Amino acid sequence: MKSALMVWGGLEVHEPQQCVDLFAPYLEEQGFEVRISDSLDVYLEQDYMASLSLIVFAWTLGTNTLEQAEGLLAAVHSGVGIAGWHGTAFVFRNSTDYQLMMGGQWVAHPGDIIDYEVNIINHDDLITAGLSDFTMHSEQYYMHVDPSNEVLATTTYGGEPYPWIAGCVMPVVWKRRYGQGRVFYTSLGHVAADFEVPEVRTIVQRGMLWASR
Repeated sequence: MKSALMVWGGLEVHEPQQCVDLFAPYLEEQGFEVRISDSLDVYLEQDYMASLSLIVFAWTLGTNTLEQAEGLLAAVHSGVGIAGWHGTAFVFRNSTDYQLMMGGQWVAHPGDIIDYEVNIINHDDLITAGLSDFTMHSEQYYMHVDPSNEVLATTTYGGEPYPWIAGCVMPVVWKRRYGQGRVFYTSLGHVAADFEVPEVRTIVQRGMLWASR
């Protein structure tokens, strides 16, 4: 049986527990033994971490240590997959190695909650195959991203409230490698209701399965 660790916490406005609760049953249906934790100290359990198939990380900010980050990084580097969304790119800000692993970090959400479009740019990949462009009413993340990411979907910014980024095309969904591990990330998923958009839910479900070893 495959094993998955789902870790949630940080800013409550992102509803991390509710989001994890949405996807835990799906992983169990796919044959995973699921453990859920609300503490980053689980990353210090070296033997357990190394035994995992998948880590699902739903966390934003909060108190964290470099030792916790190093435990997570070691597991992924050894081959454990990781899948995360939204605020997962806004944690372990004191670890550039973590940012290297995730492939990007959040820097702004211009206009806060707005309407915007997500454009699928890879229609052949397993994660986005069969999906069409769709709209969101949520935060549109502006990020600093790694050029080595394999980008699957993007969004384009308007000019409000920052006219100098008008027309900028930003990755929204990507996958990458870190050592032997697979890394999946999407900036979607500000709150649990965002996953009611069928495309968003499908992307995360497929992303988790792709990342798992």
